[in-house]
Amino acid sequence: MIRKKTNFGYETVSPEEKTERVEKVFSSVASEYNLMNDIMSFGIHRLWKKFAVNSCGIKKNSRVLDLAGGTADITKLVHSRLSQDGHVTLCDINENMLNYGRDCLINSGIINNVDFVRSNAENLPFRDNTFDFMIIAFGLRNITNKETALYSMYKKLKFGSKLVILEFSKVTVPIVDKFYKKYSFRFIPMLGELIAKDKNSYKYLVESIQVHPDQEEISSMMKKAGFRKIKYTNLSFGIAAVHVGYKI
Repeated sequence: MIRKKTNFGYETVSPEEKTERVEKVFSSVASEYNLMNDIMSFGIHRLWKKFAVNSCGIKKNSRVLDLAGGTADITKLVHSRLSQDGHVTLCDINENMLNYGRDCLINSGIINNVDFVRSNAENLPFRDNTFDFMIIAFGLRNITNKETALYSMYKKLKFGSKLVILEFSKVTVPIVDKFYKKYSFRFIPMLGELIAKDKNSYKYLVESIQVHPDQEEISSMMKKAGFRKIKYTNLSFGIAAVHVGYKI
């Protein structure tokens, strides 16, 4: 029997090894993750996240899942759009990231209408047809089996509801792509070593962007999982992209 393989950056590993190694990466970088994101993107990641949340069209009484929510940036934005009748769940597979995100919310005074769940996106522990909106920001490329995870997301959304994916993608302008790759491979691991004391984790994060499926491939994967009316918007020349799909 042929054993399935997957990518961990530029390495080919077993699915089990990828899941384990991604867990170690995010356990290592959790405390400096937001700072590194601000430095690496010159703060632009916050604008991308606002665009993604705006793309949800969240209503005040919505039930929302922030999947792979990590440091809770998305949860904060979602929570600000909800009334007392709304609710947001921050879900992440990594305990360190989840705890860090929870602490960030508490420090911001956000304690009501939010809960925290540790789970693998490939097997979400919620009832089917639970959420009005679901958003995953910079988490899809780290999931071992993306197809399985997308189908799990589909099942947990209500009919007529929406999935929004914010993820690094394929740059659409050649000269920007050339500069972006040089910057990514030369400077981001260096910054990781300097600030987070972890060069290898940021080397993986850079490589994971390069092997992640492009905009059209993600659209096809969403369609295969059951989503319809799929569209995407490139941000910053395609450095990132927001995909939207409906369960209808």
